[in-house]
Amino acid sequence: MLRDFKPLKIYFIENRQALILGLSSLLLVDVLQLFIPRIIKRSIDALTIGQASPGLLLTYALIIVGIALVMAIFRYIWRYLVFGHSRKVEEALRNRIYKHLQTLSLPFYWKTKTGDLMARAVNDVDAVRMATGMGLVALTDGVVLGLATIGFMLYINVRLTLISLIPTPLIVYFTLIITRRMGKKFAQVQQTFSELTESAREALAGIRVIKAYNRQPWEYRRVKEKGEVYISNNLDLAKTLAIFFPMMTLFTNLGLAIVIWIGGHLTILGNITTGDFVAFISYLNLLTWPMMALGWVTNIIQRGSASMRRINGILQEVPEISSQPTNPFRGVIRGEVCLRNVTFCYPGKKDPALDHIGLSIGAGQTVAVVGRVGSGKSTLLHTIPRLVETERGMVRIDGIPIHDRELGDLRRSIGFVTQEAHIFSDTILNNIVFGRKGLRKDLIKNVLEVCQLAVDMDSFPKGISSLLGEKGITLSGGQRQRLTIARALISNPPILILDDALSQVDTMTEATIVGGILEMRKGQTNIIVSHRLSTVRRADIIYVLKAGRLIEEGDHAMLLAAQKEYSRLYERQLLAQELEKR
Repeated sequence: MLRDFKPLKIYFIENRQALILGLSSLLLVDVLQLFIPRIIKRSIDALTIGQASPGLLLTYALIIVGIALVMAIFRYIWRYLVFGHSRKVEEALRNRIYKHLQTLSLPFYWKTKTGDLMARAVNDVDAVRMATGMGLVALTDGVVLGLATIGFMLYINVRLTLISLIPTPLIVYFTLIITRRMGKKFAQVQQTFSELTESAREALAGIRVIKAYNRQPWEYRRVKEKGEVYISNNLDLAKTLAIFFPMMTLFTNLGLAIVIWIGGHLTILGNITTGDFVAFISYLNLLTWPMMALGWVTNIIQRGSASMRRINGILQEVPEISSQPTNPFRGVIRGEVCLRNVTFCYPGKKDPALDHIGLSIGAGQTVAVVGRVGSGKSTLLHTIPRLVETERGMVRIDGIPIHDRELGDLRRSIGFVTQEAHIFSDTILNNIVFGRKGLRKDLIKNVLEVCQLAVDMDSFPKGISSLLGEKGITLSGGQRQRLTIARALISNPPILILDDALSQVDTMTEATIVGGILEMRKGQTNIIVSHRLSTVRRADIIYVLKAGRLIEEGDHAMLLAAQKEYSRLYERQLLAQELEKR
């Protein structure tokens, strides 16, 4: 179990001073607890032999109050420092998970559910926090207080101590059996929690579709079934815990019963004093918590270990795409793009999405990529900023292989507007600047005008500072797309990629926006994918894809004259426009 916590070692080292002080305070509290039964022993012995006086009893009472006061102070210290340490571990671990997730490549997210990642970053991290906080306290109490208590009991009477510890082997045996079951059960609980989280996320993210099809009862049952499985697994875990703690109480009370029976005889015979007998019972009661603590810490560490294994599963994931060169090329990117024999196949697919693609884009050119749905257009664009890694072939920018460039510099030099217009729950301005600093107001205004958003700002209560809902739900589809284009234009990248980025605006608006973009970006490289050939015809070169292969290239007039795939796509587009007019 403890091997699973190895990644947390660095946080224990960083917090070592606070942790040492906190555990020292905890040990001091444990030691002070051991002296109270000794004071009680003296009080009872004094009463038994008739030597007690009001002053003596008051002295003993004040000593106990003083010890209790000191214990309260140091208990506050250890709770603040040790539990504070666990909160720091929680913060650092959650940040580490999120930072690592940012480095992982797209294929990881293709195979991993968002709800599962959310569960690991929240529920599993919380279980680890409990293990590094309360688990550490229970472990220290169980070992130190338990051994010290047994030492005081041995000091009073060795024989009575050994008799009282008769149930201990049974406790150890059953603890080992039950904790194994707890580890397996908790792993199941965490997995079903991940599935429940994913179901709830999907239900909320797709609420508009669910309502549109009136499928609320079906979706409710689907999430409810996941919840019932989660509750069932939790109840199975609760049954195991329900056996454990009564068993601990039974065995500790069995030891107490033996002590009262045999210890009472020894007291009557005068082998031990009445005070020693009462003190021994006090120590035996004090030993109940360490025994329970060992069971409690086992439960907590089992939970933490199961959760840490799930977290380690993420932390051990290696990015498929990373900055590999030790001395990356850092020259200014002009915008020349060249693909040579590029091949890519998605996991689990037999046919390649890209099949030996070769094309060239000169610096400052505007290029269009067209083809039917599934022809490989988006995949081709994803290879340029290394969002996916080619299996064969090479992508070069300004004659330099993209693998020889630092990944961050490469992507900062490319403005990529994907088909999915993702808007963050933030202001319009922050969605545009996207964390960039020092952008001029006139630049932002110009970008808004190019994207036909300047007029739309008047419809928002606070203009560009208006807060948008989750995923930009308060915006129309066309507004979301234009906002993401503004996000790409604001940095004026050497290369701009528009992947069907204006599909939700009308033809006239698209023509106006594309015209503004090309005017703004004269002399810079633009790569456009669009199903509207009225936009595509503006390109200097048009590349036509079919089933992952490049089958045609040339300008609009040349491709029309060839009477091949591009010509058929163009005629189909004209027919669709005629039907729209009717």
